[in-house]
Amino acid sequence: MKKVLMIATGGTIASDKNEESGKLASGVLTGEDIIEKCDVPSDIQVKVDSFFQKASMHLNFSDLIKIKEKLDEYLNEEAFDGIVITQGTDTLEEASYFMHLISNYHIPIVYTGSQRSPKEVGTDSFINIKNAILAACSEDLKDVGVTVVFNERIFHSRYVRKEHASNIQGFNAFGYGYLGIIDNNTVRVFQKPTYREHLELKKELPTVDIIKVYMETDGKYIQAAIDNKVDGLVLEGVGRGQVSQAMMPAIKECIRKGIKVVITTSAVEGEVYPTYDYEGSTYDLMENGVLLGRDYDSKKARIKLLVGMASNAELEHLFDI
Repeated sequence: MKKVLMIATGGTIASDKNEESGKLASGVLTGEDIIEKCDVPSDIQVKVDSFFQKASMHLNFSDLIKIKEKLDEYLNEEAFDGIVITQGTDTLEEASYFMHLISNYHIPIVYTGSQRSPKEVGTDSFINIKNAILAACSEDLKDVGVTVVFNERIFHSRYVRKEHASNIQGFNAFGYGYLGIIDNNTVRVFQKPTYREHLELKKELPTVDIIKVYMETDGKYIQAAIDNKVDGLVLEGVGRGQVSQAMMPAIKECIRKGIKVVITTSAVEGEVYPTYDYEGSTYDLMENGVLLGRDYDSKKARIKLLVGMASNAELEHLFDI
C-alpha cells in the first residue's frame, strides 16, 4: 500500500461557478471534495489537507513557506511515499520551483492544477490529480526534486512554463521536454536532471522585481525600483541578453547601491552570453557587475535570486546550474 499526502491550496482545480456573476470562484471546493472523483487506485492511500482555498494569484511566498513547514510536520510524524500539491495554474511554475529550491526531501513532490473547473465539460481536474498521485508514488522520481504533472506529462519545475492561457495542454518545457508520461495508470520516466538544487533559507526573503526590455526602453522603471528600495532586479533582456543604452545609467546606479541585478533573455530557448561588445550588451552588463542568468526565464531567475540571497549563497555562481 502506497501512501500519498495531498496539500490542496485552491485554484481553478478547486473552483465552482458563482451563481450571481456566472464566473468561476477560485478555491471554493476542498481537496476532500475533489479527491472523491479522482478514481485513485485502491492500493494508494491519500491523506488530504485543504491547507488554503485561494486563487493562485493570491498566494505569496509566506504561504509557500507555511506549506513547507506543514510538510515538515507531516513527514516528522508519518511516512509518505510522495507528496502532491494542488494549486491554480497562474503561479504554478513559480511556486513549484520555489518549493524545489527550499525543500530537500527524498520522496517525490508533484504539483498539479487544471485549466477547467471540476464541474465544466471536459474538465482536466480529476485526471491531473490522479496522475499526480501516481507520479508521487514513482520510485523513478525519488531525489528528482519538485515536478509538475499536467495533461499526462511530467515536467521538472526548473524549466516548466505555462504555455497556454486556457487549453488543457497548459504547460511545457521548451527545449528540454518532459521527464516522462503517465499512460493508463503507468508512470514512465525517460530522463532525469543530473543535479539536485537545494538552498536553505536563513533570513527573510528580499524584494526582487522583474523589468522587461523592449525597443526604446529607458531607465524609469529601474529608477522606480531603486526609489522603492528593492534588493534585486531581474532584467528580461532580448536575444543573448541585451538592453537599451538608455537603461545603462540606472543599471550602474543599482550596482553602486548594492542592488543585485540579473540579466535573462525573453527568448524561449537559449541563454544569455557576452557575444557583443557595445553599450547595453551582455558583455557590457557583465563588466559592470550584472549577473548572467544563463537559460533561466525571468520568473525562475527571480525565484533563484531571492532564494539565493535569503540563503546567503555565493551569487557569482548562483546560476551556474
